[in-house]
Amino acid sequence: MLTPINSTLFTFERNNKMEQQTEKKKIVFSAIQPSGTITLGNYLGAVKNWVNMQDEFNCIYALADLHTITVRQEPAKFRKNIIDAYASILACGIDPEKSLFFIQSHVNTHAQLAWVLNCYTQFGELSRMTQFKDKSAKHADNVNAGLFTYPTLMAADILLYQADMVPVGADQKQHLEISRNIADRFNGLYGNVFKVPEPYIPTKGARVMSLQDPTKKMSKSDENVNACVTLMDSPDVIMKKFKRAVTDSEACVKYAEGKDGINNLMGIYSCITGKTFEQIEAEFEGKGYGDFKTAVGEAVIEELRPVREKYEQYIADKTYMQECYTKSAEIAQKYSQRTLSKAMKKIGFVMP
Repeated sequence: MLTPINSTLFTFERNNKMEQQTEKKKIVFSAIQPSGTITLGNYLGAVKNWVNMQDEFNCIYALADLHTITVRQEPAKFRKNIIDAYASILACGIDPEKSLFFIQSHVNTHAQLAWVLNCYTQFGELSRMTQFKDKSAKHADNVNAGLFTYPTLMAADILLYQADMVPVGADQKQHLEISRNIADRFNGLYGNVFKVPEPYIPTKGARVMSLQDPTKKMSKSDENVNACVTLMDSPDVIMKKFKRAVTDSEACVKYAEGKDGINNLMGIYSCITGKTFEQIEAEFEGKGYGDFKTAVGEAVIEELRPVREKYEQYIADKTYMQECYTKSAEIAQKYSQRTLSKAMKKIGFVMP
């Protein structure tokens, strides 16, 4: 049985007022969709950095289940994906006694502020969003309004918590920029309501690409099963996928333009081991790609071994997980309601 949560240890409750904590630590917000098994790319590119940030910042993390339904979901599978993703991220090292980690739909201020912000977001801004264009092409039979207004819900997620910073990768900068634009526009009309968040670029991390087509980002939806490694893959499966990873004919472990496959593997190995590319090149000088692929596979297996073991603990204790996400949602609701109420009062709504 896992240790029950001691709510007095929550960063956001220690002094009863969040402001007293934020004087010492900046607020960071980030979210991830529970659209299937967490991939190695999600882990190295985002979640591992979430874990590392917990002691330095006031961290607010969410499973963005509302974002997920822009694509049709099978209800039973969707429900399972949410629980599995929550257990997986806890297993990666998110500590509910240090950070808020809740399920987005459990905090109704997100949807409510999203509607308000829709009315302060321009059609042209949304129509220029790359993700809308990409997903519209991919899901041509379901180009829904939620897919179009997705960025305003993302803006609501961030602005509700007066976040100082948002961790972003290269493919997320556009969404943060529109959030900043919306905040600036609203503040220009009504005064200082929302903090305008800054991007946070982690010092460590990797943009993990497909093992079969290293020009594309690793994705759980890839039709080629060898292209993507997930946190719950067995050691044998992980090793097979890395041994089948696409490289080139040069057989030289060196980071260089045009060597997308090797560059990707070196990025993964560097992120896990902490070694620089120069150190990796020296380590494998005179060795072939077979040796390097094996070394990368072994590093990934050992990195993910404790994650899989902890996942089994969490997924077997649904009561503990429910306590985690319920308590976090209660605190998130209380804090975010203050921002929502302030915004609505400024607009002129009659407040209860």
